[in-house]
This record gives sequence, structure tokens and C-alpha cells, in this order.
Amino acid sequence: MTSIGWKSFLRRIAHQKRGFATLPTTNQSETLRAELPGTVPPHRCYIFLHTPNQPSTYPAKFSTPVQRALLREIMTTGGSVNFCWSESGPSYPRRPEGEEETQEYYLTAFSHARGKIEVPVVSMKNVVEVGSKLREHTESRPPGGMEAPVSDDIHLYVCTHMARDCRCGNTGSAVASALRTELRRRRDLDHRDPSTRVQLAETAHVGGHKYAGNVLVYPHGEWFVYFHPAQLYS
Repeated sequence: MTSIGWKSFLRRIAHQKRGFATLPTTNQSETLRAELPGTVPPHRCYIFLHTPNQPSTYPAKFSTPVQRALLREIMTTGGSVNFCWSESGPSYPRRPEGEEETQEYYLTAFSHARGKIEVPVVSMKNVVEVGSKLREHTESRPPGGMEAPVSDDIHLYVCTHMARDCRCGNTGSAVASALRTELRRRRDLDHRDPSTRVQLAETAHVGGHKYAGNVLVYPHGEWFVYFHPAQLYS
């Protein structure tokens, strides 16, 4: 695997074919390369529910009625549901304690079959309808045997779930902060820079605490491990 310094990292993921897989970063031992496969539950669709608060504030085991209901809807098709947050991303205000059943979410999902899909609002009122839409998005390919459309944007999700494991909270938060700073710097220098295609978010638990920092890259479906801020400039 090639170096994942900032320039080569962007270049690599910009030209990478989608392959929902877990891949090690460079300079990892053969033992690690043999160990990683299977550390992520198999899935054909990965779903993010956008929250107004950062994953560093989530409780250790974070679940909501909408997330559980949606998981039931798409479980048979190999779907997984997680939470995310981004600085400028869409989200709905958090409902008070005791009113979780009324919570609404903006939804972003990626599938091997059809790439990215976004749903402006999902709640307990329409979760069955949204589940049906996601199953179709996961199971069926575009008509005529065409390849699934690949989004021009590159989505990076960094696990920063502190309460679940401090390794993700500490290392992941440092990685997210470094990425955010570098993206902002590059965009300020050149509005045509490839970094303008990168959308950064923080996510809840993805497994593999000991591999922190964990960075998920979509729509390509690659998961990077042992990512550290210094690698942005290596």
C-alpha cells in the first residue's frame, strides 16, 4: 500500500475504486495485515445519522429509537447504522430527555450497488418508508448494467467516540482536528484545490479501538487504521 501522506492520501482515494473493505496503512507488519480482515462486520450499506453534538459527547453505548428501528429495517440486506457530526453538516436539534421517539435526523448512506444517497429527514414517522428506500438502494444496481455513480465528493469519517474508548477519543480527535485545519488552510490558499471535494465528519464507534485513529473513506468504502496527524505531512 502506498504512503498516506496528505497529497498521496487525497490522490489515492480520488482514484480508488469502491471496495467495502478494511485496509491497513503503510509500514504495518504482515501480522497486522493478516489480523485486520474480519474486524469489521460485513456490510453492503453503511448509514450515518447526523447529530447536532460531537461523538466525543456521546455516552459509551449510544443508541436511539430511530437508529434501532432503521437497523431492523435494513438488517437483512447487510446494512449498518451509525451516527456522525460535522461542523457545517445538516442536523436537527436534539430532543429533550423523554422525547427521543420524536427525534429527526438527516441521513447519508453509501452502498456498493448505487453509491451515495441522502435523505433530508428520517424519524419514527417515516422509518419504514426510508428503510424500503435504503433496501432498494442496497440491493439493486442501476439499469442497463451501468456502474454505480461515484460521488465527486470524498467523505472522511473519523471515529472520536471518547466514552467508548479513550484511544479513539484522543487519537481520533487529534486526527479530526489536524484534517480540519489542513483542509481549511488549503481551501484558503486555493479554491480549486482537491481538498474542496473532501467532506470531513466525526463518527461514533466503528470497532477496532486498538487501531485508532480509524478513518473511513466513502463512497470508496475503505477503512484506514493507525492514522496519526503527522501522516498528513509525511
